[in-house]
Amino acid sequence: MTIDIQAAIGDLVKQRPSRSRVFERLQIDYCCGGTQPLAETCERRGLDVQAVVRRLQESDAQPAAGDGQLADAAAMSLTDLVNHIEQTHHEYLKAELPRLDAMTQKVLEVHGDADRRLGDVRGTYAALYEELAGHLMKEEQILFPMIRQLESAAGVPAFHCGSVANPIRQMEYEHDNAGSALATLRELTDGYRPPQWACNTYRAMLDGLEKLELDLHQHIHKENNVLFPRAIGRESELSRTRNSVDEDLS
Repeated sequence: MTIDIQAAIGDLVKQRPSRSRVFERLQIDYCCGGTQPLAETCERRGLDVQAVVRRLQESDAQPAAGDGQLADAAAMSLTDLVNHIEQTHHEYLKAELPRLDAMTQKVLEVHGDADRRLGDVRGTYAALYEELAGHLMKEEQILFPMIRQLESAAGVPAFHCGSVANPIRQMEYEHDNAGSALATLRELTDGYRPPQWACNTYRAMLDGLEKLELDLHQHIHKENNVLFPRAIGRESELSRTRNSVDEDLS
């Protein structure tokens, strides 16, 4: 498949979810930074764009992975996609966030004197955990029901918050915060590489944080680059239909 170097990174992943693995290895942001063109991002990062294209084409040539994280979000209905996000990503976070909360605290208590950065790791993670807990609740109780309603509605629903774009803007803002926290955690841990003296709990914490980063990147990509634009588009479509009917009646 020909790869357009002017295409947005998020769109490239939307076309082929397995490409996210290439971007992960290159530490290229395809979720919060998914609107940036590939060529511009490579230039800014000092990467050879044609070399990146070859890596993407090599990835495209591989058999499709059966990884639930790499599900083809663009092929799903809005309802199927929000269900998938809840079942795949929200359930993972509800189990993993408390585990890592306890682990970051334990590692700080045991090794904080040997590695002062662990205090910052703990503080950054605790803030991320708190925001994500509220974020999941707002999606499940407010935004996702609105999106399900939009898909099945014949007309524009009367939402208490006005347009679906309003809670989406808040979710995108919180996604940006999560992306910044993940970047900070990666920097504080030298790319999740343990020091030679690290105990098994320290190593397990870093492994868990790295997996959390991967899951959140996939999670945010599916929402920012697929779900949210389609939900806003659906609301706009319903609004245009209503306006057309109103004009015919008048």
